[in-house]
Amino acid sequence: MKNVLKVASAIFLGLFILTGCGVATVYNVKNNPVTSEKKLTKQDMYKAIYAAGATLGWKITKVKDGLAQGQLNLRKHMALVDISYNEKDYSITYNNSLNLNYDKEKGTIHNNYNGWILNLQKAINTQIQLLSM
Repeated sequence: MKNVLKVASAIFLGLFILTGCGVATVYNVKNNPVTSEKKLTKQDMYKAIYAAGATLGWKITKVKDGLAQGQLNLRKHMALVDISYNEKDYSITYNNSLNLNYDKEKGTIHNNYNGWILNLQKAINTQIQLLSM
């Protein structure tokens, strides 16, 4: 039994080291196409982005026409993204973070960040579909 625990501990430690302690390459959404049966305006796109962010706890603010920023604050963590958009596509790009182990040189960040961005992307796509009905 002790040997099984030693082997399991060694495997766990190896996997922990190989995964980079929960760090991954920063995920940016680039030119995600807008698929809608109805032609959407930039204003429609901002509404979709705003609504999607609100459902997930993101604070979305309009910087200028075609550019919004999203900020997510969870516990002691903060993620800030730029969201550029037009009638044909949108992009979500890393801007800044706090307590997420961001490494600019390596282009890595805490794994949770990528999950938050994927969820935001899915929510925006859902809101676009709702607007196109």
